[in-house]
Amino acid sequence: MARKTQDLKPDTVLKNYWSHNGQFADFFNAALFDGEQVILPDELKDMDTEESSLLEHRDYSESIKAARDNIKICKKSTAYGVELVMLGIESQEHIHYAMPMRVMGYDYGTYKKQYDSNAKSYRTANGLKEDEYLSRMKKTDKFTPVITVVIYYGDNPWDGATTLHAMLNIPDRMKPFVNDYKMLLVEARQNDLIFHNVNNIAFFDMLKIVLSKDITTNEARKKVTEYAMEHDVDKTVVMTVAGAANRKIDYNALSKKGDVTMCTLFDEFTKEGEIKGEAKGIIEAGFDFGLSEHDILERLQHKLNVPLQKAQEYFEMFSKQTI
Repeated sequence: MARKTQDLKPDTVLKNYWSHNGQFADFFNAALFDGEQVILPDELKDMDTEESSLLEHRDYSESIKAARDNIKICKKSTAYGVELVMLGIESQEHIHYAMPMRVMGYDYGTYKKQYDSNAKSYRTANGLKEDEYLSRMKKTDKFTPVITVVIYYGDNPWDGATTLHAMLNIPDRMKPFVNDYKMLLVEARQNDLIFHNVNNIAFFDMLKIVLSKDITTNEARKKVTEYAMEHDVDKTVVMTVAGAANRKIDYNALSKKGDVTMCTLFDEFTKEGEIKGEAKGIIEAGFDFGLSEHDILERLQHKLNVPLQKAQEYFEMFSKQTI
């Protein structure tokens, strides 16, 4: 028997969605340039999302390995030559309270990779000044800048830091001397970005409805159904909305034309919400009775009929609220 539903993992479905150059370029134009068409789709080229580097210290070395969600390089011809910039998207389902530091690490990995590649050209001192050889870099060498934007798909307002300074306990007199690192953040649930790509417009419009806490599920169902019918929303956009919200979608509801029964989608949203409520209750009761994390995870698996990985997600989601 064919499966009626399929889990859409947020990281996978969002990587696929933002791999489309038209949608990617339109997002960065909205996030950086108020919708002005500065970055064009045909100027973009995919890059390897894995950044690996080796931090070298006097007494030890530590390998750093991180995989970005999406990163592309923009190659733009100008009157002054060719300009290059790397553009990265990091998708967040939950609030990450160390996100500025995490973004700083991603960006550092991108720069370190460029430096390592450049340094390979200077294995000997031939033609180099002493300082250039020691640096493995000439004074005239320049790297390609990187811009990272974090997209947050949660239904709660982002209350985490957006700068490195906000993560640090710094005396006011010391702040001018401590380097800061700023994070560019877009909240899917509420933003005033100007999009031109029809898929991006529908994607963010639908997410704003789905993630809104100001209306009931029935009201949201009605609004999204009307929106989908009026704008003839593409099936892939609906699937991405479902994936970004970490929900299931009934594939039997998809017609040959690619339309989707939005009521079915919202039924799945409602079911997931009920399961989360039950999971929260189990976790709260577990803490009340002094159960260990292991015992609570077992209860979650048994009562909700979910795998260990899903139980751990629920535990991480609600345990901090309970303690």
